[in-house]
Amino acid sequence: MKRYRDIAGDGGSNVAGQVGAQLERLRRRLAPIRFIVAVVSGKGGVGKSTLTAGLACAFTLDGWRVAVLDADLNGPSMAKILGARGGRLVVNAGDVEPPPGALGIRVMSMDLLLPSDAAPLRWDAPTQAEAHTWRGTMEANALREFLADTAWGGLDLLIVDLPPGTDRLATVVSLVPGLAGTILVTIPSDVSRLIVRKSITVARESGSPVLGLVENMAGLFPGPSAEALAGEGGIPFLGSVPFDRELALAADRGEPYVQTHGDREAAGALRAIAARVRDELERSPAPRP
Repeated sequence: MKRYRDIAGDGGSNVAGQVGAQLERLRRRLAPIRFIVAVVSGKGGVGKSTLTAGLACAFTLDGWRVAVLDADLNGPSMAKILGARGGRLVVNAGDVEPPPGALGIRVMSMDLLLPSDAAPLRWDAPTQAEAHTWRGTMEANALREFLADTAWGGLDLLIVDLPPGTDRLATVVSLVPGLAGTILVTIPSDVSRLIVRKSITVARESGSPVLGLVENMAGLFPGPSAEALAGEGGIPFLGSVPFDRELALAADRGEPYVQTHGDREAAGALRAIAARVRDELERSPAPRP
C-alpha cells in the first residue's frame, strides 16, 4: 500500500528503482487476462467513461468476467459511475484487491486513493522547471503500478478507460504490448469529428488493432455522420448510442444502466456494440507477450 500512497502523495520517490520488478509483475499479472482493450477519444466531453461503464456491464451480463482500469488519473470517474466509490482497497501479501462495483465488476481508480472529493492529484517535481516532464513520467509509472499490483484475477476482459488526448494511447501500448485493440468514441459534432480523426490516425499507427468507432449521444446534435468518419478512417463503425438522460442519471447513482434500463434503446445499442466487439476479439485475438 505504501507504493500507492507515494503515487497519490509525494510523487513516488522510490518508483524509478522499482520499474524492473514492476515489469515482471506486470507480465505475470496480465497473463490470466484474455483481452485488454483501451477506450479512447482525443476529445473530452464525449461521454467516454459512461460508455466504458455501459460496455463493461453489457459484457458482464453476457457472462464475461470484466474489470475496468480508470487511466484518467487527474479526473477519475469510473469508481463513481460503476458504484465502487467508498469501497476499500485491501492489501494482501502485496496484492491490492480492488473493490467490486456494479454487477461485481472490479474497478481500480485513483479516486479510491485520494483523501477527499476536493483533493486533486499532485505530482511534486524536483524543480518547477521539470514539472511538466516529471508529471508525464510519474503518470506512466502510476499506470504501470495499477496494472502490476492490482489483483485482477482471471478475466475475460480488462477495459482501460483513457483520459482525453491523442498521446495517451501510446503510453498504454508501451505498457501492454499485447493490447487486443482500441475503441474510439465520438459524438455528432464537427469539433469532435475534427479531433477524433486525429485519434483514429494515432490508433492506427499504434500497432494495436482498431476495433472500431462508436458514436455516443446520437441525436443530441445535428452533426456529421460518425459512420462516414469511420469509413474515411478505414476502421469499422460499431454503432450509435442514442442520447438518454437516464444513462447519465444511472452513472451518477453508480447503477448498471444496461440492467436497470434494459428495455431502453440506448441499453440495446450498448449490448449490440459489446456483442460486435466480443465477436471481433474472439475471431482475431491479439498475441499476448
